[in-house]
Amino acid sequence: MVEAWAIIEDGAVVDGRDADRLVPWWSFTKTVLAAAALVLVRDGLVGLDDPIEGKSYTLRHLLQHRSGLANYGGLRAYHEAVERGDDPWPVPELLTRLDAERLRYPAGEGWDYSNVGYLIVGQLIETMTGSDLNGALQRLVLAPLGIASARIARERADLEHVTMGSAEGYHPGWVYHGLLVGTVAEVALLLDRLLEGSLLTPELLQEMLTPFALPGPVPGRPWQNPRYGLGAMTGETTSGVKVGGHTGGGPGSTIAVYRDLGGAQPRTAAFFRTSNDEAKTEEGAFRLLKR
Repeated sequence: MVEAWAIIEDGAVVDGRDADRLVPWWSFTKTVLAAAALVLVRDGLVGLDDPIEGKSYTLRHLLQHRSGLANYGGLRAYHEAVERGDDPWPVPELLTRLDAERLRYPAGEGWDYSNVGYLIVGQLIETMTGSDLNGALQRLVLAPLGIASARIARERADLEHVTMGSAEGYHPGWVYHGLLVGTVAEVALLLDRLLEGSLLTPELLQEMLTPFALPGPVPGRPWQNPRYGLGAMTGETTSGVKVGGHTGGGPGSTIAVYRDLGGAQPRTAAFFRTSNDEAKTEEGAFRLLKR
């Protein structure tokens, strides 16, 4: 098993192991998408609480998984196709298979993790910027935060030098909202710099970290009071640390990227493992946050 990690203090890597390893960021990509969307809000190009054209849900609903949209994670045919090594379905086929036009609950009246919601966020970012998703994220988030290695992987060849564990040959197109890959050190630096407040206004950063409370604790996971903000998992761990960040996982690996939100001297950590056990990966990241 490969384990790689990085600890950030005062804006710099202070400790780590194999921190320059290229890895998939999996659902930490949602944090970057949320940051990009909030930059558009900052610049007055879209409203956080304005309904998306022709829909009943808002950008806030999408970012907080409260839109009522379905999630393909529960679709058995999806997992079977991934395991066979198939090419991804075209987006219209995915949405048809999910009956995605049918909301599972009225927008704002429930919570259900939805990758489809973040697919729509990515499409909105592309429409508003007139750029493909990779170019938009580079301009809106990655370059302003000084992140050089990260990029959206689109084809199998884009993962050639990325540590994928048992998922060699995986097609990144199966992550419909986009799959960022980059180094372990830079994913930690990105979260550290984002939450330091250099990209977003204080008001928008507060919005990002203002959570919707979820039922907790989470069985088998190191969360005592789990919550979800705008593209950020927040709450208190079973060890009593107040954190913000995101966990991600896919075939062959998991990653957890978090910042201690309660310490006098903030510390940010990223922990990557070629294992599908998200709990162990989170435990590793939370352990790194302790002094």
